[in-house]
Amino acid sequence: MWMLVTALLWSLLPRGTFSIVAYDPETGELGVAVASRVLAVGYIVPWAEPGVGAIATQALANVSYGPEGLKLLKEGLSPEEVIRRLTEADTGRESRQIGIVDAQGRSAAYTGSGCQPWAGHRTGPNYSVQGNILVGPEVVDTMAKTFEQTKGPLAKRLLAALMAGDQVGGDRRGRQSAALLVVREHGGYDGVGDRLVDLRVDDHPQPVQELARLYDLWSYTFLADAYLRFGDQAKARGDTVRAQKEYARAIEIMKDAIQKRPESPEVYNALAWAFATRKMRLEEALQLAQRAHELAPDDPNIMDTMAEVLYGLGRYAEAVEWETRALEKSPNDAFFKKQLQKFRRALEGEK
Repeated sequence: MWMLVTALLWSLLPRGTFSIVAYDPETGELGVAVASRVLAVGYIVPWAEPGVGAIATQALANVSYGPEGLKLLKEGLSPEEVIRRLTEADTGRESRQIGIVDAQGRSAAYTGSGCQPWAGHRTGPNYSVQGNILVGPEVVDTMAKTFEQTKGPLAKRLLAALMAGDQVGGDRRGRQSAALLVVREHGGYDGVGDRLVDLRVDDHPQPVQELARLYDLWSYTFLADAYLRFGDQAKARGDTVRAQKEYARAIEIMKDAIQKRPESPEVYNALAWAFATRKMRLEEALQLAQRAHELAPDDPNIMDTMAEVLYGLGRYAEAVEWETRALEKSPNDAFFKKQLQKFRRALEGEK
């Protein structure tokens, strides 16, 4: 009995949420950022599929709007037509709120008359912002303006918009959870799956700030690597323009991480390795590797990076010296052994 009562009470709770759905025409990425005074909002609101669209279903959320809406978009319906189809079939539509953007950048939103104030939405090219039980319209207005003015990867722009909405008051009942979802074909870890970014803060006194902290870590740990992979794939296809754009996104992320973590050897080393293995900006890579080594003089991985940079610069003897030092620190490392063989072959060929 108590479970039935709990479920009934939960169904009657007001759900205040603010979100943004968006599309990046440059990369094809689609995403959703959302925050609420509800537990685990990322479990309910965000839906996205590469090449199809992104949907936020909220207020007294009809979760079926997510998968059904994506299905209708895939059938060729516009976001406006999808919303009409979904709400016409829903007797509870006046308590619903939904925002949609498709893979053509078309956007649409719906706020039912029964959503608790303040409730409303703003749409623009490539995005839709929506919210209910907010402190006022300034939340969605600020989010829309921030998204339009922010540069960089879609995930960064979505997060900036969410943070701006939170800073002007957000959900008038308080804060509890937040989430960020960005999809791109083969954008998942090591190219498996499509979840380029998938972060959730389910229960936290400052969920949007915590989401931003997690994104900072995620971006240079996983997101930059994904953009490097996209760049490598474009380069292999002979699309050098696309490759340079993808590389630029990765470099921007890692340089931002260096600014935020100037005493972290890992971020210097990661960027140096990215440059070295692609034979690009090698003098800058050398400076980065040197700084990483200064911060962590006993790290064999940084020594290996230094060796790779020197190899790229044609300084084979020094590369051998640094890789030998790396092996002294980690004598059973098979990769370091292969690296040393490569550098020695280059040195012998030079002689």
